[in-house]
Amino acid sequence: MKIWKKEKKLRAKKVHVMKVGTHRKSIIFLWVLLVGSIIFGIYKNFTAIDIKTVHETKVIEKQVVDTNQIENFVKNFANIYYSWQNNQKSIDARTENLKGYLTKELQDLNTDTIRRDIPTSSTVNDVEIWKVKKVDNNKYEVIFSVDQLITEGTTKKVVDSSYEVTVYVDKSENMAIIKNPTICGIPAKSVYEPKIPESDGRVGEATTEEINEFLKTFFKLYPTASKKELSYYVKDDVLKPVSKDYVFSELINPVYRKIDNKVQVSVSVKYLDQQTKAIQISQFDLTLDKDRNWMIVK
Repeated sequence: MKIWKKEKKLRAKKVHVMKVGTHRKSIIFLWVLLVGSIIFGIYKNFTAIDIKTVHETKVIEKQVVDTNQIENFVKNFANIYYSWQNNQKSIDARTENLKGYLTKELQDLNTDTIRRDIPTSSTVNDVEIWKVKKVDNNKYEVIFSVDQLITEGTTKKVVDSSYEVTVYVDKSENMAIIKNPTICGIPAKSVYEPKIPESDGRVGEATTEEINEFLKTFFKLYPTASKKELSYYVKDDVLKPVSKDYVFSELINPVYRKIDNKVQVSVSVKYLDQQTKAIQISQFDLTLDKDRNWMIVK
């Protein structure tokens, strides 16, 4: 009897291979990107602080440039340049004094600006400096105005004019005018009108009456009140003693707005100045709070 053995076919054992899919690669990439972004952000933050600090330091240095000497130099020059009498002695003295301000070129340029044969005399009432602008390391543009009293015979008139000069300042802070007074404009009145405050309707009639009486009492006292007296009406010295001989007249157009539990007041206060006998109107923006009594807190 033959026994047939069935041979089993040997099969190769399947080896499982771990695949790193595109999804996992994307996650790793995003983590690297996130960490890199955080590091870069921290770096930029510190460098930005440094840059900002340097910039602010430079701005502060620019703001503290002292122009008082330049302003005084130009004022003194203008008082000489725009003053003369109708006689040769005065004209010669003016010419000589201008040598202390003008370059030789400008002295020659101004030789015949004021002559003996002109019929006017001039006195300077006032000189105002409007602008001082640094144009490079040694030069400054200065805009100023002059108020002159011009006399011609028996006629007198006031003339207002504005001019620009350039001042050169050397290392020893000596100065010279290198540009002749040149006509220019000065700032005029702006057309801006602020918005008129309006009540918001949230302060009741009874509260309004209370505040009105409080303010009348306070403003009667305020001009002559001591620090101790003010402390009963004002918190933390937000208003200080003024020591003025004023007599209270009235409150003008008080406006009330409620902010949280406080009341904001915009009011004009009319006084009579006992020294000048003129009416003085002061404008106040106050914040009031009430515990047991009303107090000015801001």
